[in-house]
Amino acid sequence: MISIINFTPEFGNINEKLLKDLIRKITKKEKINAKINLSIAFVSASEIKKLNQSYRKKNKPTDVLSFGEINPFSFSQEDFFEPQIVVCLEEVKKNAEESKEPFEKEIIRVLIHALLHLLGEEHEKNILAAKKMFQKQKDYLSNLKSFNVLN
Repeated sequence: MISIINFTPEFGNINEKLLKDLIRKITKKEKINAKINLSIAFVSASEIKKLNQSYRKKNKPTDVLSFGEINPFSFSQEDFFEPQIVVCLEEVKKNAEESKEPFEKEIIRVLIHALLHLLGEEHEKNILAAKKMFQKQKDYLSNLKSFNVLN
């Protein structure tokens, strides 16, 4: 089950169907055929700043954080915790303005990025792994026809 909670309604309603379809397509392409449990929360800059400080020791807001992993073949204690993606739309909007990309496309980009982390991809420890992850991210983003994330 994929659950989506928007704590920042000032940005508009989230198109949950589009996001759930995107996640299902990516997990299928990544050969995760089991049903997944995942929660996505859209939070304020102050909330993500607290999370970033607690978990990454960085005292500033960030655009997206991911917690846990999606691995239906693993049976560790972490399997009892639902993987989570936390998105700050304020930071995503800043990214979009800086990169001159549409806001909704940037929302999708950070979600794909976080989902790839949950699927085991990494970019901070190894250059080759980073190239692989960012190429996947680019490929998934370029294959989308619609970015209608907000209603």
